[in-house]
Amino acid sequence: MIPVYYHPGYFAPIGDDHTMPMRKFALVAERLKDDPAAQFHEPAPVPMEALERVHTRAYIQAIETGEPRALAEEQKFPWSPKLFPAVRLTNGGVLAAARHALETGVACALASGFHHSCADHGEGFCTFNGLVVALDALKTEGRIKHGAVLDMDLHYGNGTASLAPGRDHITAVSIYGNDYWLNKPYKDVETIRHHDGENHFSAILPNGTDEPQMLDILEKTLPKLLSRGKPDLILYQAGADPYYEDPYSPLKLDHAALKARDARVFRFCKEHGIPVAWVLAGGYTKDTSKVVQVHVNTFEACKEVYLAQP
Repeated sequence: MIPVYYHPGYFAPIGDDHTMPMRKFALVAERLKDDPAAQFHEPAPVPMEALERVHTRAYIQAIETGEPRALAEEQKFPWSPKLFPAVRLTNGGVLAAARHALETGVACALASGFHHSCADHGEGFCTFNGLVVALDALKTEGRIKHGAVLDMDLHYGNGTASLAPGRDHITAVSIYGNDYWLNKPYKDVETIRHHDGENHFSAILPNGTDEPQMLDILEKTLPKLLSRGKPDLILYQAGADPYYEDPYSPLKLDHAALKARDARVFRFCKEHGIPVAWVLAGGYTKDTSKVVQVHVNTFEACKEVYLAQP
């Protein structure tokens, strides 16, 4: 079975007309609930000390209290008292899935990794960076010495990259088709190009990238995850926004292409004997059912790789 971490409390009210379809977490859970391969668990809220290792106290307090309001809403969510409990649960889901993956080889959290979140502020619908929070917590607990992030959201994982320097226990790899800078996406990946660092790397998907080209770039980039030594764990952010109907996407990737992407990532992890925990990300297609299908397909790809009969 595949451990699945979900909690109804992931949902925070941000308005029915908001670009981010917050209800998608519940819709994905609803689609998976009757699948005998899905083993559902409810996570606990992430411990405060885990947040404080990554984010400033002033920023955490802003999300908790709503003051100062500009900082509390810099991520582009309207603040409400339900926001802080919700994001503690989503971060708790990522951490719980990561712990479970270390024991069983694979697990998922039906929550976002929040890769645009920086130490002292949020950006791009991202509050606390659950990816870095989880890896820091596992390192502190002595469960890992080295962990990696593979980010395949449409947008560059600028928050994770900003948190990587000084964290030698993390290797971050972002494969993206939109850059992200100063809380703004750029469809043309040649307009802005971030510089890689000692432990954070990237590869671009040029405008018009189709399935064969995407899989070729993925194949060439996956070894970066091993470039600083084999990690004890990979956190995989499986974005839905590369989908060709997404309003932000300049790519030519349909449901089959994104499922092929996921399957290749899972095969890589299995072939190298690296536990993997995966999370949801992105997805702004007007028809939310198409976003949900991308995420359901990630689960299907996971089943096909990890539960296939020999």
